[in-house]
Amino acid sequence: MTRIASALLVDDDDTANYLHKRLFQKLEVAEKLLVAHNGLEALQLLQANCPGLDCPQLILLDINMPIMDGFEFLKAYEQLELAQRQSVIIIMLTTSLNPQDIEKVEQANITGLLNKPLTEAALKSILAEHFEA
Repeated sequence: MTRIASALLVDDDDTANYLHKRLFQKLEVAEKLLVAHNGLEALQLLQANCPGLDCPQLILLDINMPIMDGFEFLKAYEQLELAQRQSVIIIMLTTSLNPQDIEKVEQANITGLLNKPLTEAALKSILAEHFEA
């Protein structure tokens, strides 16, 4: 199975982060796993780790978070001067069924949308589709 250098989980839900971290560890698919509890923390992690080997290749992003939500993060992310930004896969992970959220996701410059929690099959599919040569 494909192994990536780094992934970033962005979610304010500690239980979801715990489950997703365990899944990454079980499958051994990332050398490094970064975790942020909101979009602002995620931006700070990106600025601290990019460019470099720890710059995430995959970002799993929640929509509804305090301080800076997923959509606010995407807006700020587009303003970053990261050379790697074009090759980063961003997947929104959410429990939201709000039609307005779904419409915003469809218009956002991201790779896709998945329901939480992330499953083994979904993670394997993401890796196979976007990271296998």
